[in-house]
Amino acid sequence: MARIVMKFGGTSMAGIERIRSVAARVKREAEAGNQVAVVVSAMAGETDRLVGFCREASPLYDPREYDVVVAAGEQVTSGLLAIALQAIGVPARSWLGWQLPIHTDDAFAKARIGTIDTAALDESLARGEVAVIPGFQGKSVDGRVTTLGRGGSDTSAVAVAAAMKADRCDIYTDVDGVYTTDPRIVPRARKLAKVTYEEMLELASVGAKVLQTRSVGLAMKEKVRVQVLSSFTDADAPMADTLPGTMIVAEEEITEVERQLITGIAHDKNEAKITLTAVPDKPGAVAAIFEPLAAASINVDMIIQNIAHGSASTDVTFTVPSADLARSIEALNQGREAIGFGELIHDTRVAKISVVGVGMRSHAGVASTMFTTLGARGINIQAISTSEIKVSVLIHEDETELAVRVLHTAYGLDAEEAA
Repeated sequence: MARIVMKFGGTSMAGIERIRSVAARVKREAEAGNQVAVVVSAMAGETDRLVGFCREASPLYDPREYDVVVAAGEQVTSGLLAIALQAIGVPARSWLGWQLPIHTDDAFAKARIGTIDTAALDESLARGEVAVIPGFQGKSVDGRVTTLGRGGSDTSAVAVAAAMKADRCDIYTDVDGVYTTDPRIVPRARKLAKVTYEEMLELASVGAKVLQTRSVGLAMKEKVRVQVLSSFTDADAPMADTLPGTMIVAEEEITEVERQLITGIAHDKNEAKITLTAVPDKPGAVAAIFEPLAAASINVDMIIQNIAHGSASTDVTFTVPSADLARSIEALNQGREAIGFGELIHDTRVAKISVVGVGMRSHAGVASTMFTTLGARGINIQAISTSEIKVSVLIHEDETELAVRVLHTAYGLDAEEAA
């Protein structure tokens, strides 16, 4: 008997017929003798609808009340899936985040999971019940509903898998694995059989939509084996442990034959660029900018400081998630006197393009190839950031697809044409 966590995304849960299809797939795993916990997302588009209500009510909404609203989407799908499973003879019950409970910190809208009490869950599984758990939500120290940030159901699934010591965590989505880039932009993108935790972590952090960043980091930390699969296969498709999805694994599990210089190209249009002009060029000035942003739990990505020779001031440019732009502007304006900047300029018409691969550690010229390729097509680079296995640039959003296509070809990632 194996313990399996199955996670289904929003497109998999988009309507009663699809929920019935998910129930049939879960039933097969249960009938194979496995103990099964299912983590579900809200129906496709439902979280966006609820977020829209919050923004319409107030652009500067209380994050605690925001969590109460947006957590409702997963509550609906968990109950519906439990009903659908019962209807086909599978013992099942739903468990809300506070019922297990899933303990988180109090960073509302971006909470982090601390611990999960699995005693009640273990008893339920031992009785032969399928546990249906709403992703994306937990319980703060003072008992309030929290949510984990967009895509947080992936993190919920990995955390549940770690807590219940599952043999495998299967992430079912609308794609059948991890590709070298978005196949909708590059039809010749290739599906990858294996990706390292580190590569997936970087890809997720720079725009790949397959898995949430924190879910991959948690999987790497807890050594949870994660498999990305499609939920849109036929009802009589092979069982999950034989399907050709993408396995997220430790680097040592990838052989030299399988290893590539570049694993993938990712893009992200959910970025906003902020420039503060005439910031005093003195010790502590930059800290005064980023301390209020950190206090507001706003993640800053690329940072550029331009110092003019002979000048007592500097311009500082950085990027934040576009959803956090309004709160970033508010926090900076409140701290304007302490920071001492001249003007705040923001731009949402930007996109981040990233190349990722563990092969960068042992090969030179990756960044040079990127810059040369983009320059040859007249694509201007507005900012650059790097890590050991990643190079990212900020460009105008209108040039996103062109940049992804030419880089995919430049790094030799295009699939061979069928004969």
